[in-house]
Amino acid sequence: MSLVLDATAQDLLFREARTANTFTDEPVTDEQIQAIYDLVKFGPTAFNQTPLRVTLVRSEEARDRLVAHMAEGNQAKTKAAPLVAILSADNEFHEELPALLPHFPQAKDVFFAERPVREQSAALNAALQAAYFIVGVRAAGLAAGPMTGMDYAGIQKEFLDDDHTPLMVVNIGKPGDDAWFPRSPRLGYDDVITTV
Repeated sequence: MSLVLDATAQDLLFREARTANTFTDEPVTDEQIQAIYDLVKFGPTAFNQTPLRVTLVRSEEARDRLVAHMAEGNQAKTKAAPLVAILSADNEFHEELPALLPHFPQAKDVFFAERPVREQSAALNAALQAAYFIVGVRAAGLAAGPMTGMDYAGIQKEFLDDDHTPLMVVNIGKPGDDAWFPRSPRLGYDDVITTV
């Protein structure tokens, strides 16, 4: 049996999906986020590390604090989205490696004893997990509005700690009537793929 998504599913996840800029008022439930995480947690990372951390911003007070750190063009849509998530990288992810990599528990100390090495690995692998998260939001029938136009240091100070590095903010919900900007161009196959 072929393990290929049909064209409709491929469209949902990639060809027709875009960054959403507006959303309906329909709430996004904790159960929906749980289902998204339970799907995307299986995406591959180096050493099976899991550095991605998700901070759900639900209260009006927390939303106002977040909006103050968003770029001007991202403030209104962040304020209006049904749910907003701050995605960050946990630079102390290595503490979980003995449980996540039971066949090689010493990886924690062999490869990740030094903080600069952990930060680099956390940034890369949390970014991979953030991409899985965005695709998971789409797979759940919702739309994602990922944004990097923000005051990173301000968001870290307001919501995180020194061990967590913010990566992006993602607005989540059912897309509104005018959610999509026109599709921007992409590079073609020959521009990207080289065979050696």
